[in-house]
Amino acid sequence: MGIRYFTPTEHRLVEVGGKKVDRVVPIIQDMLFVYDTREHLDPIIEKVPTLQYRYKRGEYNTPIIVRSDDMERFIYAVNSVDSPKYYSPDEITPEMRKRKIRIIGGKLDGFTGTLVTMRGSKTKRLLLELPMLLAATVVVEPDFIQLIK
Repeated sequence: MGIRYFTPTEHRLVEVGGKKVDRVVPIIQDMLFVYDTREHLDPIIEKVPTLQYRYKRGEYNTPIIVRSDDMERFIYAVNSVDSPKYYSPDEITPEMRKRKIRIIGGKLDGFTGTLVTMRGSKTKRLLLELPMLLAATVVVEPDFIQLIK
């Protein structure tokens, strides 16, 4: 249909014909991010019963809209690493939002977010969020991390 879209994916071992095969699969089976106007999408959604908008909680008939700049940055970040880790909004804890950082240098130069470290791991990750929808962490080099006060 010529509509630009993004589907967050991950590598997962799935069984095919009795063998385990590494496949790239959507992390959320029913979620697509599309870059288009509501006027263009409404007729398509009416024709395809499996498509629907995600709506804001507590607001009648108001679909969630992600700003283009935020979505572009999110897509760029998760596509710049081999294995982004995705989180649903309810999996994000206050602890994960404590240390604000800016990336200076490398592929993610200029990105801001929060620093997430896993207990027992030396890997540093940048947390990027699409509020109410999805969050992801991507591995960043410690040399590129600048704490923001």
